[in-house]
Amino acid sequence: MQTTQMIKVLLADDHVIVRESTRELIQRESGMMVVGEASDGVEAVEMSMKVHPDVVVMDIAMPRLNGIEATKQIKQLLPTTAILILTAYESEQYILAILEAGAAGFLLKNVKGTQLLEAIRSVYAGESVLQPSTTRRVIDQLINKAAKTEELSAVNPLTEREIEVLKMAARGVSNKDIADQLYLSNRTIQTHLSNISKKLSVGSRTEAILYGLKRGWFIMEDLP
Repeated sequence: MQTTQMIKVLLADDHVIVRESTRELIQRESGMMVVGEASDGVEAVEMSMKVHPDVVVMDIAMPRLNGIEATKQIKQLLPTTAILILTAYESEQYILAILEAGAAGFLLKNVKGTQLLEAIRSVYAGESVLQPSTTRRVIDQLINKAAKTEELSAVNPLTEREIEVLKMAARGVSNKDIADQLYLSNRTIQTHLSNISKKLSVGSRTEAILYGLKRGWFIMEDLP
């Protein structure tokens, strides 16, 4: 996907060699740049406040503050910053914690460099990076949990078209396919998703989907 400006990326990992290799990969790529590095979760939060990254590539297991807690703090301070978790763990427990913290998605650490670059662009564009086989089960768990702990709100600031786009996003439809199915341009879909994120003060379409589901604007059973 073409970008009109540089994607500012912050790397957070306690392994120097991982940061170095990831930095070299990103710096060679047109359209993105590394604006900071952190060796633990506390540094990740502090550095985020200094450089205001578009995307944080975050490890989970780090000293002083783990990646999940660091993600929570960064999302509270910078809600439009997208967090992409790199992890060695694929269990639903970890995925659930990652999404609850506000991350836009996760990748396993054995991914190829091209996949990481594609994922950075995806979360920057407001898309989610999740494995379809686990997404539905994890979202169901989040909604069940939310129903027990949160008061559902009927107040919905989104337009009918925005809800339609959000429902399609919840089914895992890509921006391009949403545009094709609605006979709209890809830029129009990106604008709708951007407006949704601004209205809900979230940084990714994953967060927007969870926001709408938790408040009962639509339910998973409505989504084919």
